Amino acid sequence: MHCPYCKNEDTKVLDSRVADDGGSIRRRRTCAECDRRFTTVEKMQLTVLKRSGATEPFNRDKAIAGVRKACKGRPVTDAQLACLGQEVEDALRLSGQAEFDANDVGLAILAPLRALDEVAYLRFASVYRAFESADDFEQEIQILRMERTAEAHPAQSG
Repeated sequence: MHCPYCKNEDTKVLDSRVADDGGSIRRRRTCAECDRRFTTVEKMQLTVLKRSGATEPFNRDKAIAGVRKACKGRPVTDAQLACLGQEVEDALRLSGQAEFDANDVGLAILAPLRALDEVAYLRFASVYRAFESADDFEQEIQILRMERTAEAHPAQSG
C-alpha cells in the first residue's frame, strides 16, 4: 500500500475492523517514511457478467429497479425494497463467488421477493424463469398454494 502523502510503499497496519456488516474491512495505517496516518477500506467487488459478455460491478440500486417494476401497484415500500436489495447482496457475498451471471442475480432475488409479495414475485419470476404460457403461471401458483398450506399446517413430528 502506497502512502497517499509521500507515496512511500512501506506502510504498517495499526488496526483492522470489519465494517458494513462484514462487506468490507477498514484498516488504519501509518507510513514508515513520513509517519502520517491514513485509513483504507477493502471491499470485495461483486461483478455481473452480462448476456453480451461484458462485466460490470454489481449495483444494488439497479437490481432494485428491476424489482420495483414488478412491484408496481403493489403495497411494497421503498424501505422494503432497500432491505430486499441488501438481502440479495448479502446472499451473493456469502456464496463466496466474486462474479455472477446476470440471470443468477435475478434468480437470487426470487426468494426474498416471494416472501415480500407473491404477485410481484410471479411477475418477476415470469421473466427470470422464462414462463412461456399460462400453464407456467398456474404451476407456480399451485406451488405457492401448497407451500402456504404446509406453513399453515406443519406436519406433526412424532
